[in-house]
Amino acid sequence: MKAFISVDLEGMPYIVAPGHLSLKGSLYNEARKVATKVTLVVADELHKNGFDKVIIADSHGPMVNIQVDDLPEYVEIVRGFPRPLCMISGAQDCNIALFLGYHAKFGTAKSTFDHTFSGGSINKVEVNGLAVSEFLLNAYVLGEFSIPVVLVAGDAQLIKDDVSQYAPWAETVVLKRSLGRLSARSESFTRIEKDLRKATRKAITQRKRRSVKPLIAKNPVRLKVTFLASHFADVAELLPTIKRISGLEVEYTSRNMIEAYKTFELLVLASIGASSILERLR
Repeated sequence: MKAFISVDLEGMPYIVAPGHLSLKGSLYNEARKVATKVTLVVADELHKNGFDKVIIADSHGPMVNIQVDDLPEYVEIVRGFPRPLCMISGAQDCNIALFLGYHAKFGTAKSTFDHTFSGGSINKVEVNGLAVSEFLLNAYVLGEFSIPVVLVAGDAQLIKDDVSQYAPWAETVVLKRSLGRLSARSESFTRIEKDLRKATRKAITQRKRRSVKPLIAKNPVRLKVTFLASHFADVAELLPTIKRISGLEVEYTSRNMIEAYKTFELLVLASIGASSILERLR
């Protein structure tokens, strides 16, 4: 059997400062160690319980965060950006998915580093009228492959707002309880490891009992994007399939979530390009 793990940073325990999140950040090495420890604990428990292959998608920022020096033989890692299907690249033929270090969507009160996919360009993403977090967006794409998300570990507010409501069958582990955008409480790693191992075992049991299911978005998929600035919408509107709704909003319809996700990823990359052009003009 094969398991898929998507790993983000903002929802990891102890990660509270901007210096944790970027390649040149003063606290980046600490964040890498934390994310690697959390991920390998879950991978180890999966392997102990019958999964002979674990695919890890390194899914934050430049997507080279997980330390690869001592990866076990049964692990395969997906790294680098941009790449097809971004945060869920490599999941296609897996039996289950687990999300680690996930966080709440942009605009969520008292949630560390709240954002949706791109903190520099995206205000809101709506799938068929529902405002989604990265958890929901990625879970819907996995639904096209009939892959259920069986465990989510991350910020308490994400678990309360999204996971418990839209995927109540998924096991959850609170890695942090945010006090604000730049502060949070977390348990000791000894306690977190116990909780992760227990939740992983329970998730596997639930899967064997067929108590979990993939999240499915109704096709065709209507995806609406609200940007943080109008020049991002200007660029997005250049695609003939994109309809401009307002100064900040665009909308498009795709045959399924996979196509919708790929187009959205392109819009984010175009926004990054637009930001780069503006910087050169300063």
